[in-house]
Amino acid sequence: MNLVEQIKLPILTEMELFEKKFKDAMLSKVPLLNRITYYIVRRKGKQMRPMFVFLVAKMVSNGGFDERTYRGASVVELIHTATLVHDDVVDESNRRRGFFSVNALWKNKIAVLVGDFLLSKGLLLSIDNNDFDLLKLISIAVREMSEGELLQIEKARKLDITEAVYFDIIRKKTATLIAACCGIGAASVGANQDCIRKMRKFGEYIGVAFQIKDDLFDYSDAKIGKPTGIDIKEQKMTLPLIHTLNTCTKKEKSWLINSIKKHNKEKKRVKEVIAFVKENGGIAYTTTKMNDYKNKALAILKDFPASEYKSSLVTMIDYVVERKI
Repeated sequence: MNLVEQIKLPILTEMELFEKKFKDAMLSKVPLLNRITYYIVRRKGKQMRPMFVFLVAKMVSNGGFDERTYRGASVVELIHTATLVHDDVVDESNRRRGFFSVNALWKNKIAVLVGDFLLSKGLLLSIDNNDFDLLKLISIAVREMSEGELLQIEKARKLDITEAVYFDIIRKKTATLIAACCGIGAASVGANQDCIRKMRKFGEYIGVAFQIKDDLFDYSDAKIGKPTGIDIKEQKMTLPLIHTLNTCTKKEKSWLINSIKKHNKEKKRVKEVIAFVKENGGIAYTTTKMNDYKNKALAILKDFPASEYKSSLVTMIDYVVERKI
């Protein structure tokens, strides 16, 4: 049994029921839309987000939850799926998790409309059931995700991102959605505001650690889903690189910036940049930062009594920092 299956064990029944409810939440009277949403559901990933919603709800309520939690998980998944469909259009990407993207099969116009449809489905699912607190949590996440993406686009041109700006970008781009999942999990079972705030922080810390781990993959020799050096080729400023730029000499800094700006497509030069970052402590520093966030997330869980749900969340934190893909 792999780690993800192990994490799912205490909520296996709920996850199976959720799949049916999620499919129902996507239904439309338009046959083309149903064909596309059926395709989207079939190529689902690990479903980490609904897992966060369910595990947090169960841990906070000592094991019980109702329809509201299922709706919360569906809203997260509908809106997350909408952002992915739109992302593929923005990035002109033809693949998503090894499958053709919606825009590759049905063109951009249809992909944008499908994303809008999923977004409205998510909003209406909350509004129709008076889940305004859950809707607020997911809406904050969507706003921050858009801000994070735009902030990254704006800063990437200059290559002068500070560590503070980098953390602001990843907190908004990646961590805010996981924070929303954990907040929604707690809110869906009637937890108080302090508990909801704590669980949002918990999700944020995991999300930041997750993104830092992704950054580290760029410097790894392991065969993973993402090719080594791809961030450098795409001129993405990641933590190992930012730290190295801030600690090397002026001469080395201008060589690094020149490499990323003008030679980012040359395999040999990209390899030299990776080697330089490794030699100058960029990887060690980034790994320490990732573990700091992991420990912050674990510290929040200490306040909750022992349960199989809490154990699964601890395993989830380990998975985020130890994963090989």
